Amino acid sequence: MTNIDTLDRLLLRADKDGITTLTLNRPDKFNALSTGLMAVLQDELDAIATDSAVRVVVIAGNGKAFCAGHDLKEMLASPDPATIGQLFSQCSRLMLTITRLPQPVIARVHGIATAAGCQLVAQCDLAIAADTATFATSGIGVGLFCGTPSVAVTRNLPRKKAMELLMTGEFIDADSACRFGLLNDVVPADELDNAIIRLASRIAAKGPVFVSRGKQLFYTQLEHGLEAAYVQATECMVENMQNAETQAGLRAFIDKKPMPDWSDR
Repeated sequence: MTNIDTLDRLLLRADKDGITTLTLNRPDKFNALSTGLMAVLQDELDAIATDSAVRVVVIAGNGKAFCAGHDLKEMLASPDPATIGQLFSQCSRLMLTITRLPQPVIARVHGIATAAGCQLVAQCDLAIAADTATFATSGIGVGLFCGTPSVAVTRNLPRKKAMELLMTGEFIDADSACRFGLLNDVVPADELDNAIIRLASRIAAKGPVFVSRGKQLFYTQLEHGLEAAYVQATECMVENMQNAETQAGLRAFIDKKPMPDWSDR
């Protein structure tokens, strides 16, 4: 394991078999997203974006919680518009970076994920939670509507369920979060790590060029109308077919031969 020693080790990093795990490390603050934590997480994601050795990223939390949202004490200490605007711009940039990262990002959720913590789960490409995890966009309960979390949450949940979550601030359990579309799977807490490794390893074994281009298309076409989405998808298929590795894979399939090994590409 390689630990990041900046900012009092607010973030821990571990690399193994093409899978990089970034662990939020403010357990005494329930891994609240302070400006410092967001800064070091941003730096690591920016570095990972150009690191061909990294195939999949896992975001996890240390301690009892996955992430309890923003650091409210930090927000109250400087509530002026300029400071608050800068904080949420920083958060928005971080969330966009997750979507734009070439590698898929998996949320490993073992405890509560509230407000911006729930946003972080929703923003990740994939998410697996322990059956003990709970989720909420709870800001409205203290008079602060979860505006930025609503962007990611409404792109995961059905509209009326998202509105209920945002307007009540009430918690939902992991099974409900999975049923509503926030999670890919729910497993017993003692099986969480194995479930994450299984999913990450399946993705890491695929060709990184295909995975990266596929992730990019997935999000861009979703934000466009049907006709424009098909234009983009067609361009992606044409581009993909020009790739020698794609052609090798197709030939292997047709000739009933083993698939190329993309694990070391």
